[in-house]
Amino acid sequence: MKLERGSGILLHITSLSGKEFSGTMGSEAYDFADFLDKSGIMYWQILPLGPISGGMSYSPYASPSTFAGNPLFISCDELSKAEWFGKKIDFPRTDEPEQIDFEQAASFKMNILREAASSFFSPKNGEQAQYDSFCAANAFWLEDFALFRALSQKFTSDNWRSWPDAVRTRQSQAMRALSSELKEEIRLHKFIQYIFFSQWTRLKSYCNSKNIKIIGDMPLYISPDGADIWANTGIFQLNKDYTPTLVAGVPPDYFSETGQRWGNPLYKWFKRKKKLYKPTLKWWTNRLRHLKSHLDIVRIDHFRGLESYWAIPSAEETAVNGKWLPGPGLPFFRKLQKELGDLPLIAEDLGIITPEVEELRDSLSLPGMKILQFAFDGNNKNHYLPHNIENANCVFYTGTHDNNTMNGWFYNSETDNGTQKYVMTYLDTDKFSDIHKRFIRAIYASSARVAITPVQDVLGFGAEHRMNTPGTVDKNWRWHCKKEYFSEELAQKLNFLGRLYNRNKNA
Repeated sequence: MKLERGSGILLHITSLSGKEFSGTMGSEAYDFADFLDKSGIMYWQILPLGPISGGMSYSPYASPSTFAGNPLFISCDELSKAEWFGKKIDFPRTDEPEQIDFEQAASFKMNILREAASSFFSPKNGEQAQYDSFCAANAFWLEDFALFRALSQKFTSDNWRSWPDAVRTRQSQAMRALSSELKEEIRLHKFIQYIFFSQWTRLKSYCNSKNIKIIGDMPLYISPDGADIWANTGIFQLNKDYTPTLVAGVPPDYFSETGQRWGNPLYKWFKRKKKLYKPTLKWWTNRLRHLKSHLDIVRIDHFRGLESYWAIPSAEETAVNGKWLPGPGLPFFRKLQKELGDLPLIAEDLGIITPEVEELRDSLSLPGMKILQFAFDGNNKNHYLPHNIENANCVFYTGTHDNNTMNGWFYNSETDNGTQKYVMTYLDTDKFSDIHKRFIRAIYASSARVAITPVQDVLGFGAEHRMNTPGTVDKNWRWHCKKEYFSEELAQKLNFLGRLYNRNKNA
């Protein structure tokens, strides 16, 4: 895939301004799209679309479904305008919170959605045919997901391995009985997904009408406590009791003596004689087809795991005693291309990457990633420095959702005096207050086809506005915008910068 030269902003939906305890696909999302349009910005990057839960620390990278949408994105304000609902909603907040309150958002939203479902399924509703069509088109994942959600509530746990044996093993008689018993709750979760994708489709169409492309995110591995594994146990490396035989992670490196043990179950990529396992390939084809229909471009997190992956025995407490196993590689992607055509993917190729991973990326003409924050180690051959970018088919970030803000990184203990002096010399500035602007100019001026800036860096915010700190679970993902951040003056400055470096979508 060849990216069009342009610029982008990284801002997740839940971080948008608004009064529904977290950002939504309502007016605040359209206002942000208008801001991007005025700024001449072509790409809006978000994090994964899936549902989140407190048990997973509200991380969008640990969702119970790789297909479903996050109900917190749903705008109750938009919902109230539907002819079949027409309920005036009293929003409990009149101000915009400093931090997202996921717990309040979920409670408030589910109450409204239950009321909305009751109205929707009344005899007078003329939208039923559209709902039925949505359910039929998405039955390959929606049936299992809705049932999983209902069962999670019944058994008060997403950990399906703790459910009664007949349910855990999906025995047909038990499934029929529970589907009948929980039919109202199952219908509710189908309805929620119908509303989510209806609102999402309208928002994406609005962005696309302004030549703004949505870049989404796809974690390579999926949560062990989710609908996908419960409904598709055969495509994972599991024991007879459905616990993983091996789990995902990365080996020890410069940053960690014990590596990282993520704990996700690993895919069963091969059947015999290194032939791709057809059920796994089919599931992945469905997964990418689904994402491709709802996003313009998909970033594959931990792309290297598709060339080879670090497999850790599940009994191990650290990642030390893992081993490299071959991933599905180029044959996997060729099969996907045959089924799906063009693959609009970005390969997350950060960290220690082997020539084999680079060869896989390049053989598919996939853009990789560069991070400016990783560039300043004093080595003028560092491949993240703008002057060392040889392959322009890449996406250049000041930082990602996992990094500190650029100001937070520069001013805090992550840099010493020597590094600060090197940065200021490289960026040709003696003004400390200018530093975040200089970082943005550096990626804009580079040859990289796309330059993307987390919104916190656009706004010049410090470490207290960081989105996520890897290895921690407290207070992550809760950062929240305010409407006044996106001023006309800021849009004009970004538009000028885009024109200056040939990144303006309207040029």
